Amino acid sequence: MRAWSGPALFSFGFRPFFLFGAVWAVLAMLLWLATLVGWIELPTRFERGSWHAHEFLFGYLGAVLAGFLLTAVPDWTGRLPMVGWRLAALFALWVAGRIAILFSGTLPPLVTPAIDLAFPLVLGALILREIVAGKNWRNLIVLALLAVFTLANTLFHYEALVGGYAAQGFGLRLGLATAVMMIAVIGGRIIPSFTRNWLARSDNPARPAPPMQRFDKLVLLISISVLVLWVVRPFAQLTGVALIVMGVLHFARQLRWQAHQTLAEPLVWVLHAAYAFIPLGAIALGVNQVVGGSGTAGAQHLWMAGAVGTMTLAVMTRATLGHTGRDMTADRATLAIYLCLFGAAFARQFTSVWHEISFVAGLLWLAAFVGFIVAYGPALLRPKPQAKP
Repeated sequence: MRAWSGPALFSFGFRPFFLFGAVWAVLAMLLWLATLVGWIELPTRFERGSWHAHEFLFGYLGAVLAGFLLTAVPDWTGRLPMVGWRLAALFALWVAGRIAILFSGTLPPLVTPAIDLAFPLVLGALILREIVAGKNWRNLIVLALLAVFTLANTLFHYEALVGGYAAQGFGLRLGLATAVMMIAVIGGRIIPSFTRNWLARSDNPARPAPPMQRFDKLVLLISISVLVLWVVRPFAQLTGVALIVMGVLHFARQLRWQAHQTLAEPLVWVLHAAYAFIPLGAIALGVNQVVGGSGTAGAQHLWMAGAVGTMTLAVMTRATLGHTGRDMTADRATLAIYLCLFGAAFARQFTSVWHEISFVAGLLWLAAFVGFIVAYGPALLRPKPQAKP
């Protein structure tokens, strides 16, 4: 570790981005709910729904990705992590992006995308430097996914600038598809590994299939093809059939990971439950397209709030416990956080038949992230306790 005598918040990459990613998830949801009831008008150039979609997918998830990568890359490469004022400057770039988009209606058109895109571009350059310096070539795929995610954000800005409904545009689908692939790739590594470690500590003889076997790679290759098809032709019947096949393959992949053996530890089973939203979302989208459904927002939220929301929160809680020296087990507050977010993801599916339930979903979302801030914020703000001699 590099020596750092300043605020503990900037002593490791996960600290500012996990904490304030959660803070933004709360603030953005409060603003969204306020616009729904007509209390406020946001000073953004984006259409209301587009702002909501962007700030969850590229704003919130962008922060969590930064916190994860800045914490994981030193483990991958054996190099020292970024700390201190350089980390604070990168964090300030992310904050500037959120402010610029919120007040984009008062700024020249090209200023907002320039400020917002500066953050992922700088983050990508930093990660590339570390991977090259550490000769950690196997993780270039993660950097490639970050590059596609940044391209998707650029396309989202373009669609919003030319007057399109960016919330249902090419950029959002590409960004969401990339997020799903990130979960499939990174989750496919960590879920079997964490499950195996927990089963071994629990003296349970069951073992998950090792990560990234031939079947896993086949599922990932097929998933890339299907997601590209969905991005390009989202409403074609062929796309619907392909999405159903993709969902079945991911269920088959997950069955090999011994999820049913982990029910005693929420820190482990939540990872399996979060991953299950990938096949659920794929099948829901596929069925919607095959039967000619009128809208896909509900099915997409199985990926957005379900897969992305629950997996990021699961990783944030687990990483915070591990890197701040706390016991690696979920307490009641953590379990409540998980259940609230699962409730939000499922409640969102019923808005087409009961519009008011969107407020229930929003309140459950707020409860989950406020719970994270209250339960984990103090540990993120304080130095890690020194090990006793």
